[in-house]
Amino acid sequence: MGRETVAGVAKRLNQFEVREAAQSTLSRYMDLCDVPRSEFLWEEMAALFTADAVWEGIGPEYTGKFGQLKGRETILSMLAEYLPPSPHFRRNIHLLGHGQIAAADSTATGQWIMQQLSEYEAGGTELISARLTVDFEYADGRARISHFRTEKLFTADLAATAINA
Repeated sequence: MGRETVAGVAKRLNQFEVREAAQSTLSRYMDLCDVPRSEFLWEEMAALFTADAVWEGIGPEYTGKFGQLKGRETILSMLAEYLPPSPHFRRNIHLLGHGQIAAADSTATGQWIMQQLSEYEAGGTELISARLTVDFEYADGRARISHFRTEKLFTADLAATAINA
């Protein structure tokens, strides 16, 4: 094994920091999408996205439902339709599986499997599994989402008694 240069160690450290920041950003995004919550935290959610971010539903079930949204404000407006004070969800929780993140100097791309357990205000409960593919831009020690893609892989209706048990 050869001697690693300081530049090589610095590059590896930067890639580690970019990956950690990307994971932290996506985890915070999922947390902010959980319900119950008294209000939609606009500023915190806005800080997770680049100004020109893209949020996109892909695949046969999400392309038509969500389409492609461009720009931070457009994305936040869509999220506000689902999150408090909107009554869409009574309860909603996101579970994020271990992802794979590839990092470069100031960007990262990751892929995760996400499970979402939802109880809707209009009635009904559901389990959704989706593949998330997310691109990040890294600056000033923070990763921001530049392109978020979600693809539904599986869904199942759940009995309300199972969630309330």
